[in-house]
Amino acid sequence: MEVSGRDILIVLVALAGGTYLMRATGPLLLGNRTLPAPVLLVAEMLPVALLAALVAVGSFGAGTALELDARAVGLAAAVLALVLRGGLMAAVFAAAVATAVVRLIA
Repeated sequence: MEVSGRDILIVLVALAGGTYLMRATGPLLLGNRTLPAPVLLVAEMLPVALLAALVAVGSFGAGTALELDARAVGLAAAVLALVLRGGLMAAVFAAAVATAVVRLIA
């Protein structure tokens, strides 16, 4: 089953909307009351977890199988650039160059 760019965009918009609704529901329903610390922690970490899941599926997924290819090398280069505090543009550039080199060699 092929996934089109339009399908990915729809999923991203739905996830963003769902995350926004989940985060807005608490303050709307509870008013001035504060939420317990564990609930706040989950609400703060949920968008990061969703984004990480999307990156993992986009980088390593190939239908129903796991595939390690040039995308994985690009992701590793981006992570390395971020760990070395290179900034977002450096990470994007490193990922693009690493992916291009692997595709050129393979």
